[in-house]
Amino acid sequence: MDATTGELHLKREVGLISAVCLIVGTMIGSGIYMSPEWVLRYIGSPGASLLIWTASGLVCTIAAFAYVELGTVIKESGGEYIYILRNFGPIPAFLFSWTSVFIARPAGIAAMSLSLAQYIAAPFYEKCPPPSVVVKCTAAASILILATINGLSVKLATRTQNIFTFAKLVSLLIIVTGGIVMIFKGHTRSFQNAFQGTIKGIGPVGMAFQQGMWSYDGWNNLNCVTEEIRRPEVNLPRALLISLPLVTLLYLMVNISYLAAMSPTEMMTSGAVAVTWGNKVLGSWGWIIPLSVVLSTFGSVNGSFFTGGRSYYVAAREGSMPGILSMAHVHRLTPLPALMFTAFIALIMLTLGDFGSIVNYFSFIAWMSYGLTFAALMKIKIKKQNLHVPFKVPMLIPVFLLIVSVILVVAPIIGDPRIEYLVVFLFLLSGLLIYWPLIHLKLCAGRMNRVTVFLQLLLEVAPAQRNVD
Repeated sequence: MDATTGELHLKREVGLISAVCLIVGTMIGSGIYMSPEWVLRYIGSPGASLLIWTASGLVCTIAAFAYVELGTVIKESGGEYIYILRNFGPIPAFLFSWTSVFIARPAGIAAMSLSLAQYIAAPFYEKCPPPSVVVKCTAAASILILATINGLSVKLATRTQNIFTFAKLVSLLIIVTGGIVMIFKGHTRSFQNAFQGTIKGIGPVGMAFQQGMWSYDGWNNLNCVTEEIRRPEVNLPRALLISLPLVTLLYLMVNISYLAAMSPTEMMTSGAVAVTWGNKVLGSWGWIIPLSVVLSTFGSVNGSFFTGGRSYYVAAREGSMPGILSMAHVHRLTPLPALMFTAFIALIMLTLGDFGSIVNYFSFIAWMSYGLTFAALMKIKIKKQNLHVPFKVPMLIPVFLLIVSVILVVAPIIGDPRIEYLVVFLFLLSGLLIYWPLIHLKLCAGRMNRVTVFLQLLLEVAPAQRNVD
């Protein structure tokens, strides 16, 4: 609460260290422990897989700096939603928020929670895979715990993120160190004729990139909380300059470590490449790796909750979602209704899908929204050429990133056609049936207002204003 104006708004409590931990902690989740075998399977050779990991990190770094310019021009939270709204109007923005709220964000949280639950349950079922009901119940419990943490306090959520980010960095450094030791001992067979067997074509390369990009996802999350960052024009680019190169280097070194300990065939048939690495390299200490996956994924889900709740909050504040989602708790100053809604939809996603299908939903929508966001930056640079901003990227960068986005949306459809892509596209179009009567014509507005007032009193929340200082 602002003491001078009496307005309620989210507090600027995210400093540089917390911003770095938010990006790194969200990016480093279950992907680096699960995707390497899939990248290798799609692309066919160790050398090409390392190129995919390097290129994925480079593309995400370039994309992140494009987002820095957007964040310094449009100093509002909400990420892709707010950039699409300010440049292309309410209909495209609503369609993005419609699919993001009901598929993309909860799908990401649900997928990470499932992988977290898989590793938690595995030690209790040594001779067989954990039952699906056990995995899903454990995933649901983790979602509820993290929703509670984020709803109680911004400081508690950021401190949780900082602690788990430190833990996951230590675990990755263990894998990197083990790989260096293996290489010095002469385990370099996987790197001989490193490009032999490379699979070419837009389909395989696109699928490999999609797996790599899934592991890097989270690079854009800081733009979702711009209004809660101290000095965003300074801390936003600094946080990205630290985070993206760090994660890219770590991912590359971890993959080299995997290849030093295993043959390409072993990696592609492992099923849990990090666990296989731990058993071969650490021996009786191999239990450290499953624990590391749990810590890593827990921190990543926490970061997704922190930023995802803010995305819904901003969409509701701009009229694309029910008004209750735009409110913050009057004492805790957290977007409590948006966080509760995020958890609710993620729990539904858990009951409807498995890890593979959920990741497909997420990636397809994510790169459609990124492409539209890069188009928004191109529009800003063309229409406001003389606008002074503290950070600018050349026009070539958003053009390049738009092309990459199109390839990453189209290539998987060509390489591995699945019904999920058609379902997502139809769901996207179905948003028009909601937008016209409820958002544009405001039918049932009276009933919605009564529901909003009831929930406002029940949850002790009030409308929050933008942070524009």
